[in-house]
Formats: sequence, structure tokens, C-alpha cells
Amino acid sequence: MEEKLIARLESAVARLESLSTGFGSRGLPAFDDDTAAAAAAASSSDPSILAFDDLVSQYLGRVSSAAEKIGGQVLEVTNVLQEAFNVQKELLIKAKQTQKPDPAGLPEFLKPLNEVMVKANALTEGRRSDFFNHLKSATDSLSALAWIAFTGKDCGMSMPIAHVEESWQMAEFYNNKVLVEYKSKDPNHVEWAKAIKELYLPGLRDYVKSHYPLGPVWSATGKPAAAPPKAPTPGAPAPPPPPPASLFSSESSQASSSIPKEGMAAVFQEISSGKPVTTGLRKVTDDMKTKNRADRSGVVSAGEKGRSNSPSFSKAGPPKLELQVGRKWVVENQIGKKQLVIDDCDSKQSVYVYGCKESVLQIQGKVNNITIDKCTKMGVVFTDVVAAFEIVNCNGVEVQCQGSAPTISVDNTTGCQLYLSKESLGTSITTAKSSEINVLVPGAEPDGDWGEHALPQQFVHTFKDGHFETTPVSHSGG
Repeated sequence: MEEKLIARLESAVARLESLSTGFGSRGLPAFDDDTAAAAAAASSSDPSILAFDDLVSQYLGRVSSAAEKIGGQVLEVTNVLQEAFNVQKELLIKAKQTQKPDPAGLPEFLKPLNEVMVKANALTEGRRSDFFNHLKSATDSLSALAWIAFTGKDCGMSMPIAHVEESWQMAEFYNNKVLVEYKSKDPNHVEWAKAIKELYLPGLRDYVKSHYPLGPVWSATGKPAAAPPKAPTPGAPAPPPPPPASLFSSESSQASSSIPKEGMAAVFQEISSGKPVTTGLRKVTDDMKTKNRADRSGVVSAGEKGRSNSPSFSKAGPPKLELQVGRKWVVENQIGKKQLVIDDCDSKQSVYVYGCKESVLQIQGKVNNITIDKCTKMGVVFTDVVAAFEIVNCNGVEVQCQGSAPTISVDNTTGCQLYLSKESLGTSITTAKSSEINVLVPGAEPDGDWGEHALPQQFVHTFKDGHFETTPVSHSGG
């Protein structure tokens, strides 16, 4: 026992000695001797740091083991995942030696974690690879590590435990695709997908619940956190171009940056800005409401009648994601947008999705009903619906229900994957004029494989006893 403890202490000291220069290379102040010694003591005796080591060895080790058997891009993104957890450990140790930073200084403190997340996000860009679902699952899951940015109830983030759970929901959509695709092909991929889920649920979630339920622990008497770079004085030479935008950019840096954020960078910038989620939405004034618009009076002029032989449809309009009249969310003409989110909703509102392509929409909360109309290669993740979820005139859609849905209807659709939760297994599924519909249900065990069921699209109608009886066609080998 003593030999193991001594070996662990030596390993911790060696690691922290390397951190004394490592932090400086990331633009953060290097540890001095006193801080390094204090950090070494923290890593060797602090229960929270020891528990983090156990989390990494138990859960992340399983992910790495599966990735090594797969190799290629899966191993590459897993190594980035390992790097992100190592950086989080460094920040937890450093936080115990640092005073709580102000909102402007927090992005500078979290800069190392941001850099790893940007590195992971770069792996999903460019030409789509055969392991895209693996890359997206791992990359989106890293958002769970942003729980360390929680500074209080007014910071604009969910509580740390809830943040970890919500962040994994973003990644689970792609993780489930890995499970389904390789269920009967390669057990190593299935093991990787199961292991990465357990890394966060229950792994990271239970760790945060036990040690940091209210956010990171800062030192009241430690060194002040590094301040963000100051603006140049008048007359001074122009500074070099800024580095890539931070996922944890402060409010002031957002205003000064002219580079638009994309993907997860934009999501985390909004989360960490401290502003309410609805800040960026335009207010609908009275003159913008349909009932008050002169061009929507309903009266058809003579000139309009003369153009009756023109086509009744037009090209796709501008993309929309807005709440109309306080009751209906409209998502239209979104193309290639993977991070669409509706989170400020209630059970009296409906969601209508139209004309979207190669996009993913998350609906976080209970709504009255959801309709997907004329969409292609569209993914929708929702929690609960009061009435029904409808899919109409679509091609290649994937839908995941995380809560309950009394009714799901599929009409005039080709290619539809439905992922049901245990709470939604009692849902009633109605199909009409549709083909290639598969329903996936969770296994009996918590970590069991998903079961895939193809809904019939051919039927036999026979006249018996004064009425027709309808049964699905069954094929059997001779």
C-alpha cells in the first residue's frame, strides 16, 4: 500500500513539474515553486483529485482500449478526448490555488480547455468520413466538461450536474447511430460507444455530483486569476492578429470580434456569455403581426387574378427559427445546420419544421405537438409531446424520443428511423403511404443492445364473414 502511495506521489510531482512550463506554453502564468508544491500536495491528498484519477482510469481507460482496437480516426478523436480530461484535471488543481476570476478573466483561465475543444471540432469538418458519427459523438460530448465554467446561478448555465446530463444528450444522437450501425458488424465499435456513454453517465455526472455540485472550488487566499489582454494604448503599434475565438469568450470579446462563430463554438459562447438565451431574438412589434399587415389583408386584386396561370410555388425562402404569436415555433429552410436548439418552450406551444435539409434540431422541453413537413435527411431529438409527433412528405428522417409521445404518425414518407425511450414504448405509431420505416427500442438491460423492428409496408386484404380482414405480408424462405 505504501509503495503504491509513494509511486503515486512521484507521478503527481513529475506531472506538476511539467505543468509549470506547460501552462506557460498555453499563455497562462506558470506555477512558481510554492504553487507547484501546493498543487502536488493537492493532487496526492485531495479526495476530489484522486477521484478524478479513478474516473479517468476506470471509464476513459475503457474507451481508449476499444479505440486502440479500432484505430484510425476513432483512436485520434479518443486521444483528443483523453487530452481534454487531462486539461480539466489541471484546471481543477489550479482552481484550488487561484482566486475566483471575474467574468472577463474566466475565458483566459479556461483557455486550455477551449483549445482542446476547438481541436476536436476541427476533426468533424471537411469531407464527411466513414466514422463521422464517432467523431461527432466524441466532439459533442466534450461540451460536458464546460461544467467547470459554472460560477453561479446568474451565469447563464445550468447547474453542473444538469449541464453534464444535457450535454450528453447532444452527443447521444450520434452515439446511438454508432450502436445501430455496428450492432451486428463489429463489437469493438459497440464497446466504444457504450464506454463513452458510461464515461459521462454515470461517470462524470456522479463525480461532479459528489465533489462539485455547485461548481469548481476556488481559493480565497490564492493568486489572482490571469487578466485578459488589455487593449493597446493610443499610438502604440498594432498587436498581432488574435488567435481563434474562444468557446468561453467573455461579453467584451464577443463585441470586438468580427469573426462569426460556428458549431459548438457558437453554442458555448452563448452559454458562457452570461446573457439570457433569448437576448439575440428579435422582438415582434405590432406592425409585424400578420393581422396588422396591409399586404396580408386577404383581398385579391384584379392584377393578382390576372396572374393565376403562374406557378403556385416559389423557391425556398430565407431560413427561419422563430416563435410566432407566442404559440408556434417555426423552423424553415435550414440547410446543413447541426446545432438547431429550441429550449424556451412550454406545453401550449407547437413546433412546425418545413423544408429543412441535412440538419439536426433539438427540442428541449415539453410541447403540444411537433410536425416535420417536406424535410430531407433531417434529425430531430425531442423530450415530450402532449398530443402527437407527425412526419409528412419527408425523405430520410431520424427521430429520437427521450421522453413520452402518445402518438407518432408517418405519412407519405420514404426512409424513417424512430428511436424510442423506455417511457415511450407505449406510443401508438400510425403509417400511411410510407416505406422503409424502422423503430429502434432500448434493450431489457440498461447497457443492452437496441432492438430494431421494421414496420410492414405491404398488406393482404381478405373478405371474410361480411368484412375485409387486413394482415401484413410475411415472407418466409422455402
